[in-house]
Amino acid sequence: MPTNTWNRHHVLSLADFTTTEYDTVLQTAASFQEVLSRRTKKVPTLQGQVVANLFFESSTRTRSSFELAAKRLSADTLNFAAATSSMTKGETILDTAKTYLAMGTDIMVVRHREAGVPNAIASEMDRLGVRVSVLNAGDGQHEHPSQALLDLFTITTLIDPDHPRLELLKGKKIAIVGDILHSRVARSNIWSLIASGAEVHLAAPPTLLPKFFAEFISEEVEGRSQEVTEFSLSGVEGRSRSESEVRSNSSNPQLFLHWQLEPALQNADFVMTLRLQKERMTAHLLPSLREYHQLFGITRTKLQLCKPNVKVLHPGPVNRGVEISSELMDDPEFSLIQSQVTSGVAVRMALLYLLGSGKA
Repeated sequence: MPTNTWNRHHVLSLADFTTTEYDTVLQTAASFQEVLSRRTKKVPTLQGQVVANLFFESSTRTRSSFELAAKRLSADTLNFAAATSSMTKGETILDTAKTYLAMGTDIMVVRHREAGVPNAIASEMDRLGVRVSVLNAGDGQHEHPSQALLDLFTITTLIDPDHPRLELLKGKKIAIVGDILHSRVARSNIWSLIASGAEVHLAAPPTLLPKFFAEFISEEVEGRSQEVTEFSLSGVEGRSRSESEVRSNSSNPQLFLHWQLEPALQNADFVMTLRLQKERMTAHLLPSLREYHQLFGITRTKLQLCKPNVKVLHPGPVNRGVEISSELMDDPEFSLIQSQVTSGVAVRMALLYLLGSGKA
């Protein structure tokens, strides 16, 4: 597996990932996907290392996936739950991390409802001069790198099962639909898809996709690469556009914002639909869930606007009948949702392996 192309100590964001790093993750995950298909699904790669899952926020798929990935690599695992920890007695987040450091932790997988917590823990580990890697498993409205990487792996292995790579998405049209404003998954996916050269179309009501989101993306990307690319902003009617220069890792990506669903779905190769994150909404942003489903919910009928072989993804958990119809979610002809869950183990094995391979 290509560890010689990997020099990253932490995985906190995809905004500065290089094409080589993406391909290294994809190819390593493909190797582990093959391992997971065997009768004996365990390898001794991280034997003797300790992976601590510090989940300050509830999770089913991500936490279980990381735990299983660590065990498949023969690592010892420690699982943290805030509700039953000393944080209920006043212990700080950094002191909690230092406690796990003192237990011999090699990799910390961190999830928190506030943006920046994984970065803060990584900075503290670096300040202490210890060889502990931090992997962001989702922080507030910032990013969710491993989810975007497993989405990327799911799509690229569908196109080329034997050799998944970033360039396979060049020129593909990918629609991301839903609560983009509050979605860390959307932000991470935007970075990976822009890097691939895909055409990315974001669609949501104006309350969940305000114009300043375009400026936010522009500011985040600014200065991260030497190449200048086009950034396009669709108007409300899907016709008017204003352009500004941004910097990106790819040659000519395009990002479009739509306040109507139809132009985003037109001739799309893939559709990613996102959960309405009502727990993060501090205002009344939608008239009703029924109206949202009528306008932006993904159904078989609406997929007729897409290419005939379109596939649908969702990071989960899914609100059936809101973001996506129940029948479409369970339809193997269109849905990649279960494949995403399966891909998650291989991708997280790859990330833990790449971070831990230099520690043994």
